Amino acid sequence: MPSELSDQRVLSAGRSVAVEVPATSANLGPGFDCFGLALDWRERVNLAVIEQGFQIDVSGEGAAELPRDESHLIIRSALVGLADLGVRAPGLWLSCRNTIPHARGLGSSSAAIVAGLMAAAGLAQIQVTSDWLLRHANAIEGHPDNVAAAIHGGFVLAYQGRTGVAVAQGNIDTSIGAALFIPEASVATQAARGLLPEAVPHVAAAANSGRAALLVHALASEPELLFDATCDWLHQGYREPSMPRSHELMKSLRGQGLAAMISGAGPTVLVLGRRPELARLQDQQAAGFSLRLSRIGSAAEILEPEPHGRVITL
Repeated sequence: MPSELSDQRVLSAGRSVAVEVPATSANLGPGFDCFGLALDWRERVNLAVIEQGFQIDVSGEGAAELPRDESHLIIRSALVGLADLGVRAPGLWLSCRNTIPHARGLGSSSAAIVAGLMAAAGLAQIQVTSDWLLRHANAIEGHPDNVAAAIHGGFVLAYQGRTGVAVAQGNIDTSIGAALFIPEASVATQAARGLLPEAVPHVAAAANSGRAALLVHALASEPELLFDATCDWLHQGYREPSMPRSHELMKSLRGQGLAAMISGAGPTVLVLGRRPELARLQDQQAAGFSLRLSRIGSAAEILEPEPHGRVITL
């Protein structure tokens, strides 16, 4: 009886693809596990088919701690994508320089997952949909907000629809940008999630629902409402013990009337506002934090092996 592998198309060695993926932020205060935002901060990943095995050339953020075999998250995600597309690679070579800090609430794992899946589609030269990407990325990551933002770009609302996880693209005022206070120390997402209670008071849930709705409106057309719209009662306060300095900075910034919040599971502090206002933060020092200003980012994309053009348009 023929094996399952014999039914798969085998890619020839030498085929390659390049993918660009954005850093992302999730939650945005009240939008716990559903709001995501792509940042204008992109990483480039190169993946190629080789004769056998796995060769991984990774430098930059967290490179010393990353595996150099098929358990690397980009490779693992690419293998998931190739298998689903009915394609097999005899071996894979990965090259990337990590710029997104790991375990800082900036979507580094989501970027890796989306990059791997998109690279798989590029190597297979099969046009895939954003729904295909989201389904697999959500299954690997375990929650959809960051991966949805990386796949679609801009501001997204991820939710559980009738047939699975779905995404609505939110509008965002062109004047809005982001300021990121990135700490030197990291916090594991699982550790931060472990501090959350199983239940919250009804009054807190109701308040959060109202602010989440207000945030959608503020991002789309009234940035002056961002401060009130980014209040949260569901998760940030409970996570304070794991990142006290980030919470102290967040409270200080909010004391200045700025729409500051914890980015994702932290410990990066995100500030949303009009870009000219955020530019003034460059004069504000925060010990132990580096500041990066960003515009709102675009979706991940698959490039040709050469720097110009795309192979696949989603």
